[in-house]
Amino acid sequence: MYGDSTLRQWFEYLDASLPDAKEINRNSPKKTGPYMIWDNAKNILVTYRVHGPPLSFIYVPTSELRYISNEIDGLVGGTNTVIVFSIWAHFSPFPIELYIRRLQSIRRAVIRLLNRAPDTLVVIRTANLRGLTPSVSLNYSDWYTLQEDKVLRAVFKGLNVRLVDAWEMTLAHHLPHNIHPGHPIVKNMVNILLSYICTK
Repeated sequence: MYGDSTLRQWFEYLDASLPDAKEINRNSPKKTGPYMIWDNAKNILVTYRVHGPPLSFIYVPTSELRYISNEIDGLVGGTNTVIVFSIWAHFSPFPIELYIRRLQSIRRAVIRLLNRAPDTLVVIRTANLRGLTPSVSLNYSDWYTLQEDKVLRAVFKGLNVRLVDAWEMTLAHHLPHNIHPGHPIVKNMVNILLSYICTK
């Protein structure tokens, strides 16, 4: 898993859902990771790492700043590998061109991965609505986030990737909009992820 704190929620959900898994976090910073859980009995390894800048965190060790495209290029891939990424929240205050360039870089890395290991499952978590207070609205807006969502879908259109439509899932749910959706929404999102993984 590579991305922002909205994807870290998925990691935390899986961590809580795998009672036999051991957490290995190397004293990583809370918000950024990297994190790892390992379930030896079920042979499941889940990792999370924050995407590269721009980030709105106060403290991130430079040694932990990695770009998603570089991380994907370092993977072997294959039938038992699932790549999940989410990248949008920290890009909202910046020009859309920056976001497009980052997505294009990730797209090229995904193409290289699927060329060398076509059985790799790639899942993208889309953007979701935020709870907008007057102060948050100065730098962030659901209108900008919707533009990012449209760009993300256009950039990865035609590739063998799966989407988890966080936008529609947060829009349709009765819980209030929040940059970090509530537990029931996260559970639904992870269930969709698992439906892509466990197809039999």
